[in-house]
Amino acid sequence: MSEQNEKKLLEVKDLRVSFFTPAGEVKAVGGISYDLDYGEVMGVVGESGSGKSQEAYSIMGLLQSPGKVIGGSITFEGVDVLSLSKAEMTQFRGNKAAMIFQNPMTCLNPVYTIGNQLVEALKAHDKDISNEEAQKRAMEMMEMVGINNVEKRMKQYPHEFSGGMRQRVMIAMGLICHPKLLIADEPTTALDVTIQAQILELMKDLQKKTKMGIIFITHNLGVVADICDKVSVMYAGKMVEQGPVDDIFYAPAHPYTIGLLRSMPRVDAEDYERLIPIEGTPVDMLNPPEGCPFAPRCEHCMKICLKKMPPYVEVGENHRSACWLRVAEHMDKEEG
Repeated sequence: MSEQNEKKLLEVKDLRVSFFTPAGEVKAVGGISYDLDYGEVMGVVGESGSGKSQEAYSIMGLLQSPGKVIGGSITFEGVDVLSLSKAEMTQFRGNKAAMIFQNPMTCLNPVYTIGNQLVEALKAHDKDISNEEAQKRAMEMMEMVGINNVEKRMKQYPHEFSGGMRQRVMIAMGLICHPKLLIADEPTTALDVTIQAQILELMKDLQKKTKMGIIFITHNLGVVADICDKVSVMYAGKMVEQGPVDDIFYAPAHPYTIGLLRSMPRVDAEDYERLIPIEGTPVDMLNPPEGCPFAPRCEHCMKICLKKMPPYVEVGENHRSACWLRVAEHMDKEEG
């Protein structure tokens, strides 16, 4: 049996991230676990402030002060990422794992040409590569992400590219060192719908060609349905539900997931069907509730929900949910 089959590409166990602010400790990520295999695409869904990005920054070693990983482990191909030195982390970023951000304009340097920035990104991780070879690789990557007329484009500056083209450049930059893991943090949010569709199509193609694992962070469930194999739903720093993409869409088990799906426009909806918003306001992360973080907004809230965080219950194959309703159902089944 090959090593690749034995160990997962990425394993995150009980990860906890806190921000120590003058007002107190903000538990941005409160003990989440998941794994990702080679060639798998996992969607991480949740509203703003649910901890999706902080969890990704922890993997990449990009957490900004006063943020700190205070517990848990991140293992990449059997290596403990949290114990890597600064130099090892720099090698890890780019060569093993890469990240694409939400707004490409803030990530590209306006005073250097696109070609220069791609070549520099490559040379930072491959010290022995010649200038000619780096130029050639940069042009190949630009062609791979669907940019035409690459010789001319290499000499242009970021402001000469449209939003969609800049995002393609960011994808090229992320993939230029052939990483095994790509983290895409809402990469299509700033783009209009037709360009979004093109970028998603491109990412699906690249994923098939390169067999890399992708973590796709988004608050758009439509994007998840299109590109992901499995989904983790986050709320207030906790993973409230995890499962294969079809289970999450057709048999959601957590009231928050159900609420997200009900508030999403559907093509097949009848005229009279209205979107149902999730009532209430998001949790104050400085004073999170003792029990389930979603309890104050949940229509099924029971006393125990306010007091105690529910355990995960298996509701299907590789499909688990943290909800007291499911715990009760599970116990009834076992007794029955």
